Amino acid sequence: MDAVWQDGWLCSARHLKSPNFGARPADAPVELIVVHSISLPPGQYGTGCVQQLFTNQLDWDAHPYFQGIRGLEVSSHFFITREGAVWQFVSCNDRAWHAGKSQWCGRDNCNDFSIGIELEGLEGECFEQVQYQSLATLCQRLCDQYPITHIAGHEHIAPGRKQDPGEGFDWPLLQASLQARELQFP
Repeated sequence: MDAVWQDGWLCSARHLKSPNFGARPADAPVELIVVHSISLPPGQYGTGCVQQLFTNQLDWDAHPYFQGIRGLEVSSHFFITREGAVWQFVSCNDRAWHAGKSQWCGRDNCNDFSIGIELEGLEGECFEQVQYQSLATLCQRLCDQYPITHIAGHEHIAPGRKQDPGEGFDWPLLQASLQARELQFP
């Protein structure tokens, strides 16, 4: 049987290493999955700009929107395209820079104890069925590997500051696909 994980990297994902990460605190087991949404430029899909952003390769002059995020150094562990392809940028053993100022269950700094998954999409809009399938499979694999207890949206860990993935995200669908797991959802 082929290995599923190697040093925090999902073997079946497309790997593109980001320089935007840090070490997790030793006392911070991975217990939370944070679901985000992103598209660059907003509402445009399949541009490759998300991958460029997460690897500090984005041409800031390529689109007027990029001027507002110029110099931003962020990452996520995973990115799921509209076609369901799974990209990985940071080892799950490390801390990606996806949550920003955040809090969940009384704990600050969610980057310390979470895995970030970006879905290609626009906050509040609907996502593709194949994205939900890839997300559910990824969550299953993460739960098999890490002591995950909660799944939340960026909007739940940074209320008032973030709105993604938004009203278009089908939380009951994800929960139903993970019903065999004892996970807490928002």
